[in-house]
Amino acid sequence: MSPQKQAEGEPPPPVQSVWTRPRAGREQPALSRDQIVAEALRLLDSDGIDALSMRKLGTRLGAGATSLYRHVANKDELIELAIDEIYGEIEIPRSTDPSTWRTDATLCAQSLRATMLRHPWIASVLGEMGMSYLGPNAMRLAEFLLALFTRAGLPTTEADQAASTLVAYVTGMATSEAAYLNVLARSGHTEQQYVESLWPTAEQAAESYPHLREGYAEQRGKDPRTARDENFRYGLDRVLDGLATRITHWPNARTPTPPNPLR
Repeated sequence: MSPQKQAEGEPPPPVQSVWTRPRAGREQPALSRDQIVAEALRLLDSDGIDALSMRKLGTRLGAGATSLYRHVANKDELIELAIDEIYGEIEIPRSTDPSTWRTDATLCAQSLRATMLRHPWIASVLGEMGMSYLGPNAMRLAEFLLALFTRAGLPTTEADQAASTLVAYVTGMATSEAAYLNVLARSGHTEQQYVESLWPTAEQAAESYPHLREGYAEQRGKDPRTARDENFRYGLDRVLDGLATRITHWPNARTPTPPNPLR
């Protein structure tokens, strides 16, 4: 029998998620979901996203792929779980002082970037794993940032937008860096060696572009990791400058200016 057709105007059924589906009532004594995720993370960190398969993971765990499916529905769910495991490494400042919002946001942003760079394979999947934000560690981060900007003085809606803006900047920068680190790992060279090998080609390509030539000349000889850190901090400071302006002026923006009777 074919499934009943959805009635017109009836909302679609809820989207299923690994985060809200109850776990199996009884797990195999020798295998748990936590063990599966931990081993998947080790495999991803050592061999990259392309190496992950349920069959290969089962072999590493000494179990068949069928045993894994008792705990995880598919590979996508497994990646979601691994992503949230990574988010558990992010340092969340404990301060609740509204005056330290910028310091706390900076520490959290730097920890998010460092966490992503420790697991550079995440660059290829983060934007595709739409339900990963429902994981407990991802929600812990979101809750912290929302509370941070609310305490700083923004209304809830704008605090959410501020948190999204900050996370978008960090993940955008870190994703680009992680992709670069993946290429670097495949090259078999140190970052300094790899960058030095690129300079002659980059300078030749920039011969007709004076501003680029000048920029390259200033960067050449710099430690590439230090340069990446400086670039990240520059952008982070500018994002926080903008948010600081909103936080400082929000009470004035919220209170309408009374009409001038002399006009």
